[in-house]
Amino acid sequence: MTALGQGWIIGGVGERAAKDALFQGLAEVAKALASGRRAEIVDLLAQGERSVEEIAGELGQSVANTSHHLRAMARAGLLTTRRQGTRIFYALASDRVAELWAAMRDVAVDHVAGIERLAGAYLGHRDGVEVIGREELAARLDRDEVVVLDVRPGAEYTAGHIAGARSVPVAELRRQIRALPKTTDVVAYCRGPFCVYADDAVRELNRKGFRARRLVDGFPEWKRAGLPVAVGNGESDDD
Repeated sequence: MTALGQGWIIGGVGERAAKDALFQGLAEVAKALASGRRAEIVDLLAQGERSVEEIAGELGQSVANTSHHLRAMARAGLLTTRRQGTRIFYALASDRVAELWAAMRDVAVDHVAGIERLAGAYLGHRDGVEVIGREELAARLDRDEVVVLDVRPGAEYTAGHIAGARSVPVAELRRQIRALPKTTDVVAYCRGPFCVYADDAVRELNRKGFRARRLVDGFPEWKRAGLPVAVGNGESDDD
């Protein structure tokens, strides 16, 4: 074998190892999301920053177990952290992380057998829950033809919401329902297409005689579509 041939083999082995290492590094992102709990964390943090304790409460898990998942995701570059006193807060590293989660979710819906059945078991029958698309809702908001309810927890509304929406957490809907005008259509939205809050709100509103629908997905999708959003006290967020 010539020296040139030997060099080609050595170089080829080196290139193969480097390529393997590169793709393994890229796959670390998928590995960091390879858990239902971690996917749920991304879905939650797509609504805004939360403390470890708040995330643990949402997951129904211990703080120690939740911290383990959060640290693994942070090491993979998916999350950022900040400390406030003794509390640690986590947030998505960028909007691209939320886009990655949405793409994974949509691929699963389209290609993984049984997802529709699992969604039905969680959300219940949606026969009486009508939906409205983002563009139609945006147009009706512009014409002041609809009342929009953000039925997520109040902290998520403060972090960011559809411009013009009212904060009515689903747990408070029955108490606040009398203040809603029955002559105007109502649209409820929450975290995304698999968020049960909006479905529950629409069912309750329909029972009380309102014309109610749910947004086809949720606030993160509305924001990624570049539609009007607001933060805190309702001032527009142009970022």
